[in-house]
Amino acid sequence: MFFMSRTVWPLAAGSLVVAMGWSQITLAAPDNQMSLQVVADIGGEPARPYYVAIGGAGVPEHEGIQVARTAPYSIEDMLPVVTKTLSPGPVERRGLSLPAGFQPLFIVGDDPLSLSWLAARSQHLLEIGATGLAVNAQSAATLQLLLDAVPGLRIDPVAGDDLAVLLGLSHYPALITHAGVEQ
Repeated sequence: MFFMSRTVWPLAAGSLVVAMGWSQITLAAPDNQMSLQVVADIGGEPARPYYVAIGGAGVPEHEGIQVARTAPYSIEDMLPVVTKTLSPGPVERRGLSLPAGFQPLFIVGDDPLSLSWLAARSQHLLEIGATGLAVNAQSAATLQLLLDAVPGLRIDPVAGDDLAVLLGLSHYPALITHAGVEQ
């Protein structure tokens, strides 16, 4: 509840100064009433880090906004990569209707089946200019084993859950072209 208050000060030469302001009265709830409950919290971010820029705000420098990373991310920053919906196993050949310009894509993991599949298909993958996705890779060393199996091809560590759902896949290794999916 708010009330308007007025203060009057007499000045010399018969003039007056009137100061008006708002006063707040807080009413306490009786002990038997429930406390307020948060119905919705739409998130956001605290404003406190921004107060560092205001000199007199009393916020220490170490609580201010942190500078964004300027160094490029490395392969180690992306690992390990785990795709929960894909595992090594047989892939049934089936047709797809993708645009003719679709760049061939292969999906592998850092498992023995994928390594032997890459060794057997490396020449074909090079000929068609396929790009690889390592959907399960534990470390830079195991990713390097995949890269060594197909020198000259790119294999990036990427979680493949969305791709698996989109293509209806549950296993890899697999080759995806504009014409279809095969192992």
